[in-house]
Amino acid sequence: MQHEFLISTRGQGLYEFTSQVRDWLRPCGHDGLLTLFVRHTSCSLLIQENADPEVQTDLQAFFERLVPHSDHPSMSYLRHTYEGPDDMPAHIKAVMMPVSLSIPVSGGVPALGTWQGVFLFEHRRSPHTRKVMAHLG
Repeated sequence: MQHEFLISTRGQGLYEFTSQVRDWLRPCGHDGLLTLFVRHTSCSLLIQENADPEVQTDLQAFFERLVPHSDHPSMSYLRHTYEGPDDMPAHIKAVMMPVSLSIPVSGGVPALGTWQGVFLFEHRRSPHTRKVMAHLG
């Protein structure tokens, strides 16, 4: 069973789509392993806390500090800059974080922890529509 989720972003940040995943899985009622895969090279997928929004804000601030945009003096060595100062840093962040996730499913319910949610981490400044492929096996 496969599905493609479309995640609209408004720029950099974490976008939770746990409810979309649950809504897709619920009718099947199956057990299995859910694989999620993002079809882009400048964003990532994460399982992260979904209770306190400060976690997402802090994660974004940490990675922005770790890998600043290419117009920052510390990033002057970057060559791939013609798609904007956020592009190559977005690729670097995507290399550091997962682009696929595996989640056990029991009775059509993802076996996430109490405070866990599924997020797309957008690394680009401008809005995008991101495609995440889902496969339940």
